[in-house]
Amino acid sequence: MNRNKKGLNTICTHVGEVPDDVFKGAISPLYMSTSYAFEDVDVKRYPRYFNTPNQEALCKKIAALENAEAALIFGSGMAAVSTSVMAFLKAGDHIVLQRTLYGGTHNLVTEEFEKYGISYSFTDGLRPEDFEAKILENTKVIYIETPSNPLLTITDLEAIAQLSKKHGIISMIDNTFASPVNQNPIDFGIDVVIHSATKYMGGHSDICAGAVAATKEHMERIFHLAKNFGGSLSDYTVWLLERSIKTMGLRVRAQNQNAQQLAEYLYAHEDIQNVYYPGLPSHPDHELAKRQMHGFGGMLSFELNEDFDASLFQKSLQLIKSSMSLAGVESTVLSPTQTSHALLSPEERDRQGIKDGLIRFSVGIEEPEDLITDIEQAIQKVRSRMITSTQ
Repeated sequence: MNRNKKGLNTICTHVGEVPDDVFKGAISPLYMSTSYAFEDVDVKRYPRYFNTPNQEALCKKIAALENAEAALIFGSGMAAVSTSVMAFLKAGDHIVLQRTLYGGTHNLVTEEFEKYGISYSFTDGLRPEDFEAKILENTKVIYIETPSNPLLTITDLEAIAQLSKKHGIISMIDNTFASPVNQNPIDFGIDVVIHSATKYMGGHSDICAGAVAATKEHMERIFHLAKNFGGSLSDYTVWLLERSIKTMGLRVRAQNQNAQQLAEYLYAHEDIQNVYYPGLPSHPDHELAKRQMHGFGGMLSFELNEDFDASLFQKSLQLIKSSMSLAGVESTVLSPTQTSHALLSPEERDRQGIKDGLIRFSVGIEEPEDLITDIEQAIQKVRSRMITSTQ
C-alpha cells in the first residue's frame, strides 16, 4: 500500500492494525506475551526478533507512511540510528556525514567508530560537491539529516540520492524533524529512512522509540544486526505508538500551520535577531524545502538580540514549557548548548553555528495567539529586568 492508493490520514488510521477476531474491537488488541509456540506455526515469534503481532503490524504502518517496502521499530531513535549505520559498515570502511547533525548521532560517530576501525568525514557544507569531495574508495554510507537539528538546514535529497548511486554508496537520512507527513525521502531515491519515533510519531511526550524504513533487501540486513543488538520495543509501547500515529497527520499539519505563523511573528519582532525556519522566504534553502517537503514542519529556532538573556527568557515563559525533547502536542523550548548538543565541544558548536543564546522551539497545537501572548510577556519580563539592572 502506498500514498497513491490511500491518503495520509487513512494510512495513519487503518494500515498496520491487528484485527480483533475474537471481540471485533475497533482498535488493535494488545498482545503482551513474550513467549509464543514454536511447533506447527508459520512464524516463530519472539520480541527480540521484531515479529510479535503488535510489532509486525506497526512496522507495516510505518513502511506505508514512508512509501517503503519494509520497516522496523526500535527502543529509541539512537538504537535505530546506530543499528542502521553499523549494518552497512565494518572495520576499514568509511562514512560521510553532514556536519549539522543531531548531537547524539555526532557523539556516536566521534566517540565510538574508531573503536571499530571505521573512519568518517564531516562535510563543510550541504552542497552535493561538499559530500563528493569527502568520498573515498572505501566510503560505504552517506548520512544526512534534513531539516537538521537545531538550525533547520536543508539538504537536497535528490542530489544526495543521485550522488550515492553514482558511487555505489548507501544513502541514509534522519527524517525526524520532517516526519513522514512532511517528507518522504524514498520518493527522491534515498535508501534508508530513520526516525526518532519518540518525536512526531509518538507526539505526546510519553513514548521512547525509533523506526527505520527501506527496501526489503536493506531491511533484512538491518534486521540481522538488530536481533543481535537487542534494541527491540516492548509491545505495550508498540501499542501506544500505533495509537499515536493514528492522529499524526492531524497533529503535524496543525503544528505546521502554527510554526509558520510563529516564525513570521518572530521574524518581524524587533527583539529577535535571527529566525531559522524553512517556511520563511528569508531561509537560504526555502525554495529547496518547497520542492521536497509537503509542509515545513513544527520546528524552528531563533536568537534574541544579543543583550537579551536567553535563559531568563525561557524561565519567564508561562505556557510554553522548557523541556528536553520535542514534537509533542504542547509547545516547548530548550537551549541546544545545554541539551541536545551539550556534549559537542564549544569549537564544534561554533563551527555548526550553534550559539549559546540559540533557542529551539517545538511548536505545539495550541492557539497561536496564546503562544504569541506568552512570548510577548516573557520578552517584557526580560526587558524590565534589563532596565532595572541598569538603574
